[in-house]
Formats: sequence, C-alpha cells, structure tokens
Amino acid sequence: MQNIQLFKAFMGQTRQVVIVTHHKPDADALGSSLGLAGYLNKKGHSVTVITPSDYPEFLHWMPGNAGVLALDKGNQKLITEKINQAEIIFCLDFSALNRVQDLTTILRDAPGKKVMIDHHLEPEGFADFVKWDVRAASTAQLIFNLICELGDEHLIDANIADCLYAGLMTDTGSFRHSNTRHEEFAVAGELVRLGADPSKVSKLIYDTNTLERLRLMGFVLSEKLKVLPEYRTAYMTLSADELKRLGSQTGDTEGLVNYGLSIKGIKLSVMIHERKDSVKLSLRSLGEFSVNEMARKHFEGGGHRNASGGSSSLSLDQTLQKFLSILPEYKDQLNKD
Repeated sequence: MQNIQLFKAFMGQTRQVVIVTHHKPDADALGSSLGLAGYLNKKGHSVTVITPSDYPEFLHWMPGNAGVLALDKGNQKLITEKINQAEIIFCLDFSALNRVQDLTTILRDAPGKKVMIDHHLEPEGFADFVKWDVRAASTAQLIFNLICELGDEHLIDANIADCLYAGLMTDTGSFRHSNTRHEEFAVAGELVRLGADPSKVSKLIYDTNTLERLRLMGFVLSEKLKVLPEYRTAYMTLSADELKRLGSQTGDTEGLVNYGLSIKGIKLSVMIHERKDSVKLSLRSLGEFSVNEMARKHFEGGGHRNASGGSSSLSLDQTLQKFLSILPEYKDQLNKD
C-alpha cells in the first residue's frame, strides 16, 4: 500500500469504519469485505459492511453476513448516516465510484478518508490510501497481503480465512483461470494453514443450488445458447419475463457465461440479461482478446482483460443487435490464434 506507515498510524486509534463494495457483490467482493471486517473488529474498530444491493443467497453463510446492511428503500437513511459518520471508508473490489450505483454521490461526498483496495483496470483517483494491483487475481488476496503488511497475520482466524479463501477461489475459477500464478497458490496455502476449509467453502458456493437455478441453467444451455463459429463467439440472452417465469433470484445467472467458453474453438462468450433498470452484459474471453476493451468502448463497462461487465440503456433485443453489429470489428482478433 502507498503510505503504509501513515495508514498504520491513522488506524492506530479506534475508528468508525465503513466497508463498501460494488453493486450486486460476488464472492470476492463480499468475502474480502467480511474478511476485512473480521480483522478490523479484532483490532477494536467499530465496523459496518454496506452493499449497494442484495447478493446471492449462496454467499449468506459467510461469517459476519448477518450484520451487513444491503441498500433498500427501508434503510437508505441509516446507510447514509453510517457513511457520513465514518472516519475511514474502505472501498473494496471496485475502482470507479459509479460501481456503487445509488451510493455514488453519498460516497463521493462523505468526509471520511477513503481506502481503495482493488485489482481492476484503470482505477479512478478518488481515494486517500490505495492498494491496487492488476496482477492480483482477487481483492481477497490483497486484503490478506495488507493484514500481513500490518504485521497482524496472527489475527487471521478460520472465519476470516474462509471469507478470503472464498474470494480467491471464485475469482480464479477454482484456480483454473489464466490469472492464477504461484502467488495465488501461496496465499491459498497460507489461508488453509490459518484455518480455511477448501472443501466446505467450495461446496457452499458451487454445490448449493436451488431447484430454480438448476432449471434456469438447463433452459439457458438447451434453448438460449447460440454459437457464431465465424467469430468464435457464443452468446446467451435472458429476458425479464424468462427470469421471472423460471423463478430466478439474485445470483442465479452468475457463472452461466463461462459455459460458452467451454465449447471447443470458442474465444468469446457473452451473457446478456434484462434487469428492471437496464440490460446487463457479462463478457468472458480466452487468451489475448480483451473483453475489457470491448466493454469500455461499447457498453459503459470494464473490468479485466478476460472477464468484464457492461450495461445498456437499450432494450434487450436492441442490445443484442448492437453486440452482433460490432462483432465484425473484432473478427480478425477473434480468429487470431
């Protein structure tokens, strides 16, 4: 971290702390937040974890989850007060303030010092303290590294380790993605030594499904998955009506986009699904093809080279047509070995 000694001195006093992560948090966002919260509680700080939205039920097992404030119409005043009263605000797993959506203005105007801990490309310069490393596979491992930098590795217990391991495991695709280096295995090994249970965490996240989610998966793979061999591309679309008919809940579409990349010869996979306020895109790629560039240029998004997200104010059909219309621009890149 930049200015680590200044940060350490500031945190040497008991502080009112808020931890915020991005809209629709995944396992890395929530795991890093709850792991950090567990550590800061041990240091005597008063800590509140806030999310700008709900998140998947299969993440609710994480220690500390019961205390999370997820933004909804009934608690906006409380969350605003917590953020404005915080002496220090940790911004985890996002590097642009618009990723917190309805909390953007509140967070930007909050008087407390801000700490950005993240691994996504092209960060904004909004924070007083920054721990940013695009090479890191997950924010969870950056939290682990920060705790070690502060000389407090001994404070990591099994609950904290499980949360951080969940973030590292999911953002590496169970250590299968190209972002998995020896550093990720080293951190995973240390977390297991400190009490993380890989079998338990894996089962709770990957092998705990509702019947509705399994039926949604079957519907997508049998009815909605389309392949464009000339562009080495697979795509899927889901309308709001289809999601409602199948009883889909928050998080049920997570990971479906990866199935497209499992098809032999496919280099780009995209999931386009309709939400109440907009159309969301999840983009995944293999090799040197940058979905981050595609998402930033065409869909107001970004993320990593091989895993990014985007959004569209157009209708679902119009968004699909826009996506199809830009594919010729990338044909040579997609067909390059």
